[in-house]
Amino acid sequence: MSLEEFLAEWHNDRPYVSVHTSGSTGKPKPLLVEKRRMEASARITCQFLGVKEGDTALLCLPLDYIAGKMMVVRALTCGLQLISVEPNGHPLASPPSTSHLDFAAMVPLQVWNSLQVPEERERLKQIKHLIIGGGAIDEELEQQLKDFPNAVWSTYGMTETLSHIALRRLNGPNASEWYTPFEGVDVSLNDENCLVINAPDVHDGPLVTNDIAEFSSCPSPLTSQHSFRILGRKDNVICSGGVKIQAEEVERLLRPHLNTPFCITRIKDVRLGEAVVLLTEQPEAESLRPLCEQMLPRLWKPRYYYSTNKIPLTKTGKIARHEAEELLKNAIVYEKK
Repeated sequence: MSLEEFLAEWHNDRPYVSVHTSGSTGKPKPLLVEKRRMEASARITCQFLGVKEGDTALLCLPLDYIAGKMMVVRALTCGLQLISVEPNGHPLASPPSTSHLDFAAMVPLQVWNSLQVPEERERLKQIKHLIIGGGAIDEELEQQLKDFPNAVWSTYGMTETLSHIALRRLNGPNASEWYTPFEGVDVSLNDENCLVINAPDVHDGPLVTNDIAEFSSCPSPLTSQHSFRILGRKDNVICSGGVKIQAEEVERLLRPHLNTPFCITRIKDVRLGEAVVLLTEQPEAESLRPLCEQMLPRLWKPRYYYSTNKIPLTKTGKIARHEAEELLKNAIVYEKK
């Protein structure tokens, strides 16, 4: 979708716009969201960050998904000067049309790519408020952002919450691994320890997520709300031999030690029910077994190791979990022929 097409949709007489989920855990699906709720989300974000009328905002995300649409809505609702560039892996490859950027939203891959080029890194450092969403931020990327002079944030949210409802600071004295919900957002845990969001300004009724979370024992320094962190998705729990293993937690422990793209997935196993599998772009997957044996708790260690040319990703850069499982099934079927 082009900017002109979205603006035409935004300014028509209908009270809603169409958005698509990212497809990180299954097939992307369309949703109709109310424009008034998108405007409310825009005001909440700008107020939290202190972004004000006349500030410059960079649009470098595709307008097919909520993150890109919300950058435009923030500009329209809060009077920001929108600067649009082609959504690609190097959004700062060319100098922006203004001497400074007050606000930008990027996915982790865009930030990582920008850090690798000195000129782009300097432009990235000059952004006054940088929010990063759409995928996990690994420890190496987080470390590279620690010394940035301006505010860098990780976002938590989803299409259904019209982008994010909580932020955590990645640099400065308030850097934290815990997300702080916006004012007016209540969070709780259900019986399965999944996060439940009550954000009446942006969503009608409580939203039960598939994200397994835990609350901090310390109150947030920024609001009166619970601070929380995400351990992984309920649908990414691997039940192996009666033990529940969170795929994202295994990936988190391995990520600092693996240089090639990988993911933790599963296959059915007669004895265990489900078995942990390391799927990697490294040609000799089995060579990673000693590292996993050393770095992981005993019950978390992958039982099988498989190589692939490309770890499947969604268009927003997240691991496409369902596709990874299907890829593995097809590989095993081929192997047995």
